[in-house]
Amino acid sequence: MEAKVALGAIWYVAFLFSTTLHEAAHAWAALRMGDPTAYHGGQVSLNPIPHVRREPFGMVLVPILVFAFSGWMLGWASAPYDPVWADRHPKRAGLMALAGPAANLFLLVVSSVAIVAGIASGLLAPVPGDTLSTLVRSAAPGAGIEAGAAFLSILFVLNLILFLFNLLPLPPMDGSGALPLVMSDRLAIAYRQALRHPAIALAGLLLAWRVFPYLFGPTLGVLVGLLFGLAGGGPG
Repeated sequence: MEAKVALGAIWYVAFLFSTTLHEAAHAWAALRMGDPTAYHGGQVSLNPIPHVRREPFGMVLVPILVFAFSGWMLGWASAPYDPVWADRHPKRAGLMALAGPAANLFLLVVSSVAIVAGIASGLLAPVPGDTLSTLVRSAAPGAGIEAGAAFLSILFVLNLILFLFNLLPLPPMDGSGALPLVMSDRLAIAYRQALRHPAIALAGLLLAWRVFPYLFGPTLGVLVGLLFGLAGGGPG
């Protein structure tokens, strides 16, 4: 029980940091392109409190419940924006939509570099199997290294999930919000207005959950194999 609580705490730190950076990136991009709505709400910040305050259900309750029943963690957050601004500047709104997944890609790269460096230096060792919490383990004695190995594993997996899932071109994911970048302004405005229908968002979310496992599993396998290959170590 204590081990599960400790693992849950590591998952939650990684989740809180990754989700906060995702939403802060949305908010910062919107501010830079003319919409200060999220800035005034306090979301242009790496402080998780404004993000938790806006979405306590998705940032606290749901992640804990998901972990309790599945052993991994997922939830949601949001950054407000001005729909009038988005309709007036659909290309800017599309770039804002991509900013969140870009933040998760950044954390994915950072965790990848740390994992490769850890294996190459002998501090970490690859772990066989497909558990989402232990891609690598400590290769040296020390609880701190073991916790660090778990954190890097979780940070890698979680940000891969957030990056891929949010890039799906289905509402209400960010990939759908980025589609106006390849549309004419007139079509983009009509498209954005259509997305506001709740039934479309619900259908898109249900379809995304059906499609995502077929994307995530193979991608995780390829990337983990690539990381271990770059580090010069195989699972063992």
